[in-house]
Amino acid sequence: MTNDPSRLVLVASNRGPVSFGHAEDGALSSRRGGGGMVSGLTSGLAAIAADGGVLWVCTALSDADREAVRQGARADGGPGDAPVRMLDIPPAVFDAAYNRVSNSVLWFVNHMLFDTPGQPRFDSAFRKDWAGYEAYNEAFAEALAAESGKDTHVLVQDYHLALVPRMLRDRRPDARIAHFQHTPWAPPEYFRMLPDDVAVRLLEGMLGADHAGFLAGRWAEAFLDCCEAVLGARVARREDAAGPVPGPDGYVAGRVTHRGHVTEVAVHPLGVDVAGLRSRAAQDDVQAHVRTLREQARDRQLIVRVDRTELSKNILRGLAAYAELLATRPEWRGRVTHLAFAYPSRSGLASYRAYTEQVTKLAREVNEEFGTDDWDPVVLEVKDDYARSLAACTVADVLLINPIRDGMNLVAEEGPILSASGCALVLSREAGAASLFGEHALTVNPYDVSETAEALHAGLSMPAGERRRRSDAITRAASAREPRRWLAEQVDALR
Repeated sequence: MTNDPSRLVLVASNRGPVSFGHAEDGALSSRRGGGGMVSGLTSGLAAIAADGGVLWVCTALSDADREAVRQGARADGGPGDAPVRMLDIPPAVFDAAYNRVSNSVLWFVNHMLFDTPGQPRFDSAFRKDWAGYEAYNEAFAEALAAESGKDTHVLVQDYHLALVPRMLRDRRPDARIAHFQHTPWAPPEYFRMLPDDVAVRLLEGMLGADHAGFLAGRWAEAFLDCCEAVLGARVARREDAAGPVPGPDGYVAGRVTHRGHVTEVAVHPLGVDVAGLRSRAAQDDVQAHVRTLREQARDRQLIVRVDRTELSKNILRGLAAYAELLATRPEWRGRVTHLAFAYPSRSGLASYRAYTEQVTKLAREVNEEFGTDDWDPVVLEVKDDYARSLAACTVADVLLINPIRDGMNLVAEEGPILSASGCALVLSREAGAASLFGEHALTVNPYDVSETAEALHAGLSMPAGERRRRSDAITRAASAREPRRWLAEQVDALR
């Protein structure tokens, strides 16, 4: 870590780049963590770590993590082997902040997922959980303040830590703070479902930052609308905020003045490290899966999806669209297989467990209705296997990405990049990726099952040369927004 705090970059996120476990002899050992946000940050921070120094502050998520914190174990698994500081948050506080507020309320608001006749319900139990969310954010703010010096650059990540920028600003007015939102942002009429004081706290928390970033222009615009409608803040939008016109590149969407502080609101689409992704896909474990999947396909075309069983991913409507394709286009029966890799997500929440069960049930019903002795229309895999997921992208003829709403969706980029012969991308218009390369995809309304079925037909029928052309265009767009550039824009904005 650098001795000059003004050259230090602090990163704060719920999940960190390392996790601890126990070796066979019972000793603690660390390994690199996973997740799309962590991977993108790690890649982008490598150069910064070499230039000035990085310290990553995150939560101790497992018993082994917490034991490591109590023993003072050092984790050097950050970018460039930079140090990682884990916070030992009390389990009850973490459960309230992460499961009951972040993932059961904030995620649902920003993805507009509530079944409103029954949810949400903000009662005394929620107020206790909200106190836990505040305490969780306070713990991060205290830790970041203790590590900060004059002009230290602090990069706060995502909705779990929305209150941290303001809390840190109150403690260290001289820090330079950025907050990045990796999910969509709800428009005011939906955001106002939250209790008034909670909505104000969230917005004012993020406006403690000097720079607030979003993955797509529509999410940044929705945030500006909320600042104006909920807070009555003064908003200078793109045309009078000295920002260039919107497009796939990063740009300033506007500036918000509130409580005497100005926050720049900007758009930074996230791409992929193309060379690194292809290098990983060339390794033996991935190629072994490629050979297996091709043998299983038996010359059939493959429709591929790789997703967590996250409610926003819209897997059920994707399966329904595939069933409608087989029902209305019988010529595809026996000539196509749907590889649906749907890995369990947030199994601590009953609604997510139920959703995974519904996905499994529907896949079984499609096979029972259309399958034959030598053909299973759907091959559903629910066990997470990164190498197999990369292999599936490699062999895909059509990639199905149809989320209800999504901040970006990197699989929409990774599939065409890895596709051996080019694939057709069926993409929801509600994914942030649609603003980056939607013209090269078959864009659909995620609620329209029939339209999605027709898009699958168009993708399967598409000439090989056209698939290759579209995949190459998506690869160029993704490589232009590689993680190093995505992160550098945010750090440069602070400097």
